[in-house]
Amino acid sequence: MNYVFHRGEYVNENQATIAKDNRAFRFADGFFESMRVVNGRALFLETHFARITDTIRALKLQPAENFSLELLSNQIQGLLHRNRIDKGGRVRITFYRKSTGFYLPKQDDLGYYIEAEAILDNEFVLNTTGKMVDIYMEFKKDVNKLSVYKTLNCQLYVMAAIHARDKGLDESLIQNNKLSIIESTSSNVFIVSNGVLYTPTLEDGCIAGTMRMNIINLALENKIKVYECTLNPQNLLAADEMFLTNAAKGIEWVVAYRTKRYYKQFS
Repeated sequence: MNYVFHRGEYVNENQATIAKDNRAFRFADGFFESMRVVNGRALFLETHFARITDTIRALKLQPAENFSLELLSNQIQGLLHRNRIDKGGRVRITFYRKSTGFYLPKQDDLGYYIEAEAILDNEFVLNTTGKMVDIYMEFKKDVNKLSVYKTLNCQLYVMAAIHARDKGLDESLIQNNKLSIIESTSSNVFIVSNGVLYTPTLEDGCIAGTMRMNIINLALENKIKVYECTLNPQNLLAADEMFLTNAAKGIEWVVAYRTKRYYKQFS
């Protein structure tokens, strides 16, 4: 039996329901946060909570007065305990505007739904086979103040993932409306050239990933130069290495972009 946390209680996932007028379902009015679990505990909770509160403000949601890092941590750990996840796992929290109404909500109260599942690895494991990637050309990501947040409007990423599947790729690379490379289907992008680390700037519209931030900070602590900048396809072809990062998988190295081949030296 697996449990989820919803409406302030732990319930059997097979009995969990959402109302037909739930705004996450009707309007994608909300956002989500994914976390990695190691030894039965969610990692980087403070970093995730900082992004959660930032997104809440950006989407003009209104959390309950008692909503806090401690409260959310206890709810997550309670769910991990009930689902008997004492090693590796993954947590996803879906936040939504708990209100009726059409495009204009009648209120802005915050609701959320926590899921947790066990995974085989109890630590971040670097992939043994490199990922194959290419650019998704059909749609571009518009750049605006919400571009950096993980909102529930994920249609672009779904279409890019379908494109990768149909082309026999592991990931699609996504461009903004100025044709800059900004991210992949599910991860932030890094390249290495001459020992220097480069990653798309947030101003170009990439998701402000928690693992992205941790990698940047770790590189700086080790006196590795890091530049947040605009990347184009020519930069990828000139790079010595490419890797992808996200909170659930950590680092994944890329072996091929079109005819370009990379090796996992930095990652």
